[in-house]
Amino acid sequence: MSPQTGAARPVGRRPSSPPSLPSWAIWWQRPFPDAHTLVLPGDRPALVDSGFVGHARQTADRARALAGRIDLVVNTHWHSDHVGGNALLQASGAGIAAGAPEAEALSRRDPGCCAAEYLDQPVAPYTVDVPLDDGQVLRLGDTDWEVVRTPGHTPGHLALWQPEERLLVVGDALSDHDVGWVNLALDGPGAAATALASLQRMADLGPRVVLPSHGPVPTDPGAAFAAALRRGRRLVDDPDGAVWYGIRRIFAFALMIRDGIPSEEVEPYLHARAWLTDAARLLRLTPEALATELVTSMLAGGGIVRRDGRLRAAADHTPVAAESLRVPYPRAWPAPEPR
Repeated sequence: MSPQTGAARPVGRRPSSPPSLPSWAIWWQRPFPDAHTLVLPGDRPALVDSGFVGHARQTADRARALAGRIDLVVNTHWHSDHVGGNALLQASGAGIAAGAPEAEALSRRDPGCCAAEYLDQPVAPYTVDVPLDDGQVLRLGDTDWEVVRTPGHTPGHLALWQPEERLLVVGDALSDHDVGWVNLALDGPGAAATALASLQRMADLGPRVVLPSHGPVPTDPGAAFAAALRRGRRLVDDPDGAVWYGIRRIFAFALMIRDGIPSEEVEPYLHARAWLTDAARLLRLTPEALATELVTSMLAGGGIVRRDGRLRAAADHTPVAAESLRVPYPRAWPAPEPR
């Protein structure tokens, strides 16, 4: 079945529990800063997304306990919470598959890979062995999955569609009550419209089960897509709101992976960030004014808290060992070794 086909599921009454997964799919729900992970045991044991670098060992150990070994890791996109276990798993023999635009940039070792330096989110060096194109079929575990290009959150973002069970892995494109942020500074003013078109394409598949990278599995996929399409339209119609939406999430993630930041160091930290400088330009503010407003508004809204002399993210998250963040930016990664 092609990703372009499939009737959209009508929105009806919201069931009380999520639709069931087949026995051959193991959905590992993880708190921030990790993305959820799909483990697919079988003849070709596979993993979809590998969490944050600070928890790479946990990812590898749990995946092997569930699947015996991992032959292939598929990334929905290259942000740090989705590719953090890649290097460790690749060193143990797993291949890495990702969207072709990201694969090409990683093979060139472009400085902007994974937006790691731009977002100040560490990623250990890895390469992509299997570039993925739209419509390509992958054998994962014991089942075939179709690659669906879903750019927007990143240009190389993809979803995975299992047509027999009508399972759709959506990455960060949407969750039960949210949509992925878009980077209008890096990806251009059309990024929100691109993300909205990707949401519609996925909704048109009429999935029975939607597996997002964060939050619970939606109990009603049709309702989740209807809400996501409304939110996606708002990002298109309100570019300033889209910028704010993104920077609040970037800043909260920075606080999560660093066990907070001392209060007196927060504004200097923000002033040094390329993402804040770009956002200030788009919002017609100085970086200093935006940094102050970002902190003030997030404290007032409850997204961050001040505790023990540090600003901290309010959302539940798993601690990260500070030493695990000491990996080089992609501009300093070694050239990929032939495989």
